[in-house]
Amino acid sequence: MKLNLPKQTIKQQRLIGLIIAFDVVGMAGFIIPATQHIFTALVPWNLLLMTVLIVLSHEQAGSKFLLFLIVVCIIGFGAEWTGVHKQLIFGNYYYGQTMSWKLWDIPVIMGITWFLLIYSTGITMQWLGVRNTLLRVITGSVTLVLLDMLIEPIAMRFDYWHWAGGIVPLKNYWGWLMMSVLLLFIFEAFRFKKQSMVAPVLLLMQFVFFGVLNLVPTLF
Repeated sequence: MKLNLPKQTIKQQRLIGLIIAFDVVGMAGFIIPATQHIFTALVPWNLLLMTVLIVLSHEQAGSKFLLFLIVVCIIGFGAEWTGVHKQLIFGNYYYGQTMSWKLWDIPVIMGITWFLLIYSTGITMQWLGVRNTLLRVITGSVTLVLLDMLIEPIAMRFDYWHWAGGIVPLKNYWGWLMMSVLLLFIFEAFRFKKQSMVAPVLLLMQFVFFGVLNLVPTLF
């Protein structure tokens, strides 16, 4: 029996399928030593692709959505510049070559990365059905700090960025928490209506991706 699904639903399913497929292939590429150099070079391109998929998933992605994207990118990039050059917010760190395309020693793609994380988390909090704005922001911010705990070891292993002394300072996690609170409050201010499951799936796959890569040294 053929199901006549709405075009919007089919589109969402395809976007979700692409996100899962690219992350699964990416995990395999990072795990296999012979392909690691290829997949590390593809990291910024993957982030751009995920951005395109998220933009396509957003219903009525007009000027308000574009403004949100620009605001988060600028604030996120500014925070990274402050972190690298002033050792404020996150601590003493510098970027390697994996994130590519640097401006003032900061990968341009970092602004996009903050957008993807904040937007995906904001939409996920909508799906959780939490009515209180402050509770959504705090829950979302803690979620992102937990994700960063998974990201940090992989980031250093694959030359995303490096910390002075090779140790992630506690300050970094406080910085992530404060930045997430700020940017999620901005997300709330835009009052986006509830979106599809595409963004929450993207966030979930980030946990799966970095979680698996953290387990690889133990498994193999």
